[in-house]
Amino acid sequence: MRAVEFEGTLAPDGQISLPPEIASKIPAGEQIRIVVMWNLGDDDNAWRNAGQQRFQAAYAPEDAVYEQLAHASAIR
Repeated sequence: MRAVEFEGTLAPDGQISLPPEIASKIPAGEQIRIVVMWNLGDDDNAWRNAGQQRFQAAYAPEDAVYEQLAHASAIR
């Protein structure tokens, strides 16, 4: 599963638009799951940002060598 997060606004007619750069990455007809959150307070944003930073800090560009090795052994 792939995931992406973006902020948007609900239009008066109830429509939510995907940003073009995200929509272009999703194949036509692909089934997607939508999660809608609103009324986020400053605490929610702070927790989300802190969690995202912790998650991203665990991965370094040098770690990509392990993915390359895993894919190479699957080919053999």
